[in-house]
Amino acid sequence: MDQLQQARETIDEIDAQMAALFERRMEAVGQVAQYKAATGKPVFDAAREDVVLAKNTARLHNEELRPYYRHVLQEMMAVSRAYQRKLLGRDVAAYQGVQGAWSHIALTRLFPFARARAFDTWAEVFDAVAAGDASFGVLPFENSNAGDVSTVLDLLYAHPELSVARMCDLPIRQDLLALPGAQLSDIRTVISHQQALAQSSVYIKSHGLATRVWGNTAEAARYVAETGDKSLAAIASAQTAELYGLQILAEGVNEDGDNTTRFIVITRTDAAAPVPPAPGRRMAMLFTVDHKPGKLADVIRLIGEQGFNMENIKSRPLPHVSFEYYFYVQLVCPDTDAPATCEALVQAMQKVCRTVRVLGVFATGPADEMQ
Repeated sequence: MDQLQQARETIDEIDAQMAALFERRMEAVGQVAQYKAATGKPVFDAAREDVVLAKNTARLHNEELRPYYRHVLQEMMAVSRAYQRKLLGRDVAAYQGVQGAWSHIALTRLFPFARARAFDTWAEVFDAVAAGDASFGVLPFENSNAGDVSTVLDLLYAHPELSVARMCDLPIRQDLLALPGAQLSDIRTVISHQQALAQSSVYIKSHGLATRVWGNTAEAARYVAETGDKSLAAIASAQTAELYGLQILAEGVNEDGDNTTRFIVITRTDAAAPVPPAPGRRMAMLFTVDHKPGKLADVIRLIGEQGFNMENIKSRPLPHVSFEYYFYVQLVCPDTDAPATCEALVQAMQKVCRTVRVLGVFATGPADEMQ
């Protein structure tokens, strides 16, 4: 037996043991789900998961393997959370649009085992989560080129019963899609969402193509597939091409290769586990201040004094109050695991603000790394 064959047989033997251990672990996960159902506890417990990661990675003697094992543990805990949600009937995740839309793509990467439910509008996604018809909602929040999605921010302000569970970044690559067998020379008209057309304007003009604005990129791709018209193309994602049986005529036709959309995951506030600050975690807040000189400056000063780095601040019109505004801030948490750090900032802000609301303390990162 050569060295490769011997190594493979060892791996097969270990995999068989791991399969049996996985079943045992998931049986225990089922018992955890029963306990959480009886006590009303949330599925996600960030503090507990941090302890598990630290404890188990420390058990490895080979320090070089610790980051790899940490990743394995994170994936295993993500699977455990998904299984608990299924057992508890909390595995519905809502999005706006149709299959293949970027919100749907973000949802499938964040919640690969969830039951995805589509809605026509962002407001309906909020209503579904608020009513308990969905445990989570996945919505676009900001684009690296177009800026924030103000309507979603306003909906967050209008729903105090909801919070932000996490954020994720999804690179947006738009391709030119057409019917199988179509050639680029056949294309006369391109349809897509207005923003996708604008971002692809250089490519479109260079080929002398006409354009028509569509509701969203995925619906445009579906329409091309349904019409059977080889002179028609859509600008949408590669995932959409696969979904609707289209071919990719040209990749990355949107001119900015760094185009990224940040999505938020919303959930009911009573379903969100308290998440302590930690390196890299963000805290999002909404607040209002008296319309007087220096009030906003006082808030910004407090944020810095408490050790938080403010990486984002936005203002939006305050509903039903002419020419006054509410503010959204996104803060990088200090390098500490103490929940008191967030509480101290909130208490300090309450002394100078008219209202303060914490939207959530959460992780951020690429969608594929946040399951």
